[in-house]
Amino acid sequence: MRNKLYLLILIGLTSLAACKKDFLNQTPETSISEAEFWKTTNDLQLYVNNFYTTFPSTIGEFGTIGPYGLDADQGSDNMINMGVNGTLNGTRVVPGVGGGWGTGDWSMLRNINYFMANYNKVNASWDNQKPFVGEALFFRAWFYFNKLRQFGNLPWVNSPMNPVLDQLKGPRLSRGIIVDSIMNDLDKAVSYLPTKTKASSSRVNKQIAQLLQARIALFEGTWEKYHANTPFGVAGADGSKFLKKAELVSADLINNPDGNGLAATPGADGYWRLFNQTNYNGNPEVMLWRQYDLNQNGGHYWHRYTNSGAGRGITKNLIDYYLCKDGNPITGNSLYQGDATLLNVVKNRDPRMAQTLYVNDGNHIVTNNRPGGLASAIFETPTFPAPNEQKPATGYQVYKGHNPDYNQQLDRGTTGYIIFRFAEALLIYAEAKAELGTFNQADADLSINKLRSRVGMPGLNVGGIMNDPKWEFPTLSPLINEVRRERRVEMACEGYRRDDIYRWAAADELLVGWKPKGAKLSQWTGIVPAESLATYPVDANGYIELFKNIPAMGAGYQFRVDRDYLSPLPIDQMTLNPEIKQNPGW
Repeated sequence: MRNKLYLLILIGLTSLAACKKDFLNQTPETSISEAEFWKTTNDLQLYVNNFYTTFPSTIGEFGTIGPYGLDADQGSDNMINMGVNGTLNGTRVVPGVGGGWGTGDWSMLRNINYFMANYNKVNASWDNQKPFVGEALFFRAWFYFNKLRQFGNLPWVNSPMNPVLDQLKGPRLSRGIIVDSIMNDLDKAVSYLPTKTKASSSRVNKQIAQLLQARIALFEGTWEKYHANTPFGVAGADGSKFLKKAELVSADLINNPDGNGLAATPGADGYWRLFNQTNYNGNPEVMLWRQYDLNQNGGHYWHRYTNSGAGRGITKNLIDYYLCKDGNPITGNSLYQGDATLLNVVKNRDPRMAQTLYVNDGNHIVTNNRPGGLASAIFETPTFPAPNEQKPATGYQVYKGHNPDYNQQLDRGTTGYIIFRFAEALLIYAEAKAELGTFNQADADLSINKLRSRVGMPGLNVGGIMNDPKWEFPTLSPLINEVRRERRVEMACEGYRRDDIYRWAAADELLVGWKPKGAKLSQWTGIVPAESLATYPVDANGYIELFKNIPAMGAGYQFRVDRDYLSPLPIDQMTLNPEIKQNPGW
């Protein structure tokens, strides 16, 4: 049985509202006495269940389409939503309170550390304890990685018995030291956790911990490499230590997958179907996912929006980066048919593109299984007349993650939320090797070419990469550009792009001064009501430019590369803890 994440029942072991002075030093409030708990391994499992609530859920949330809108919601060059993203446009301000660094924002860490300080009270062998200890260490790594991405340098807290706010009053440790500690936690987690085939259903296993470890190691390795000699870098570090770790861990996962692997994606819609299933049992690629059950944990409301524009849109920038079906870029390629229409855009291109956005080819289903025997509704035009939360922002509507089943769209849906998938391991391996300068054809065949092969694309020929005048990073090697392209295409609209831009220190190349564009608006003249089209400004070449008439976007995004890679700490915590220094530029 696959690892299914139900919204696990909280057991009352969490105190989220403890006072500011010693909230991490308090015993969790429980409905049972301390003497009655910490008796059996079942108590360990009950406690650890609480940690699973830190994974994304979207239960009860309106306006979201799960992970498939994150590239827009977080801010990236892949997607936009109907409003200008404040982070990309440099308009954030230092918060007075909260902002991710408030007292309550550290509660889960306190709970994890409380478990680590008490699990050995249980009268059980280490073999029976260690899977739950491994889970706790996994979630401490998950917690710290999220904080690292937001704030950089952090205090390292691994004990609930010391007043944590006193520890937070000390200086923040270098992010490199924090990641060393995260790697140590995950080394232990990997050794403690059972493999996938031996793990209990619904629980983190060894291979999932390896993927998280490889993800974090790649993130930090590239961050340290590309932010070197800036206020965001790590003195004396070039990231190679973590890049080697990412290579080794991902290689072990690839070579010892224990039942994980790429799923087959046959046919013209096989890749699309990978992302819209209600049940991933038996799918080797989906390593960890949240299952929604209307009778147990409720459902989500994604498909109120995925059947229209979801208030978001894929950018022309992403569309232009898909290769043609011969494996070469669109520039100067006779296979490229231009972008006067959606049909032209996808013709002779990487099949993943036509399975990521809606196309009026008669095969993109909006709704099927309709009541009364009605025929399936097939996509014809973007939903320009819809309310803002439903209309497309660019004319390129995201199709990835859409479930066409009428019953999924009627009220609450149960399409699974994918948290970890095996394809990422292949991309991590390829990128780590490329950054280390050791990537060869055998590595390409082990990683990127498996992803290309399953969708019918030619493999990457390391010795024969065609020059692309529109490479995003012309100062870097052709190989690194192509490895990054594959990551962007394979993981499009899944919420990875913002982190990629930040860790590559690439905002100056990709975001500053950039004006997001969409599809050619004229293709819908006479088909969509003129008054609906009139709400979409266009540039001089007729491409939708949603923010054209917004003064703050007159010169494109104003991301501040001296500041905006990290978030600011709140004023109240700076006052309470004068030893904690503010992030650069704030």
